[in-house]
Amino acid sequence: MTGTADDDLLTLDAQVCFALHAASRAFDALYRRELRDLGLTYPQYLTMMVLWETGDLTVKQLGERLRLDSGTLSPLIKRLENAGLVERRRGREDERSVSVHLTPEGTALRDRAAGVPRRMLDSTGLSPEELTTLRGTLQSLTRNLDSTTTPAA
Repeated sequence: MTGTADDDLLTLDAQVCFALHAASRAFDALYRRELRDLGLTYPQYLTMMVLWETGDLTVKQLGERLRLDSGTLSPLIKRLENAGLVERRRGREDERSVSVHLTPEGTALRDRAAGVPRRMLDSTGLSPEELTTLRGTLQSLTRNLDSTTTPAA
């Protein structure tokens, strides 16, 4: 049976999306282990990273930064709030606007999390240059894919 070039594209190993999916699952497993002692899930960790980096943000800004919709983000923030790491505050001028603030416990957690990024980077087996190139390639890929899914104005 002879195959065409298009047939070769129908193999699992030819799929860039599957390679990304497999790498993401491998990262998830490693993060799950790394974050267990911090009491965080990976999405919660990302949320805390953004807040450690930027300080207070509205829920809308946080969702945009994390690429999460409010249906996913709201329960995530609620769990962080129940853990005493963040608190939500309604806007003074606009009560529809809700900001997320780190509590002292949430701020202190940053010190305990400080070693996670280095351990994750070391686990990849890639050089700093390779990781920088990979991150840039993935960021370009995301921008390209976003531009094909954004409806024309």
